[in-house]
Amino acid sequence: MIQGVQIDMISADMVSNMTSYEKIRLILDDVRNGSVVVLEKGLTPDEQGSLLEATMMEINPGSFSGIEIETYPGSEGGKSLFQKMFGKKNAGQRMMVIGPVDQLKMLAKEKDRLVAWASAPQ
Repeated sequence: MIQGVQIDMISADMVSNMTSYEKIRLILDDVRNGSVVVLEKGLTPDEQGSLLEATMMEINPGSFSGIEIETYPGSEGGKSLFQKMFGKKNAGQRMMVIGPVDQLKMLAKEKDRLVAWASAPQ
């Protein structure tokens, strides 16, 4: 079995036709299973609030400690990683990183990059 951290990179196209509830369930289910989720286009402020509410309801000591979440702006000039991978031009969109609070630690947030450390599930 492969050991490490699974990173799920989810394109804006995949979630564009989902309801807010479906997006939140997708994220929470992945994070509860120990994955780090990277959204090409972050959630709306209302969706972020709903995600935090749903997370608080699902916290269970010993099995699910909650989430770590960080959002930062996408590139405005050149193409971002997602734009290169999926061949799209989406300047100004925001990328979002979400992971289990006990496995993901944000180390630095700068204008053009986010530095995070992720550990394998225990």
